[in-house]
Amino acid sequence: MQELIDKIKAEAGINDEQAAKAIEAVKQYVIEKFPMLEGAVGNLFGQN
Repeated sequence: MQELIDKIKAEAGINDEQAAKAIEAVKQYVIEKFPMLEGAVGNLFGQN
């Protein structure tokens, strides 16, 4: 997960906290729109 946070930070020019919030927002969006993918999203991004 840290690799993704680092990539988002570099690409968007934001800090760790902002990058983590961005990832969480994407996770929640995908789960809302595609509930059948919740397990896959959890595996990909880590469970909360």
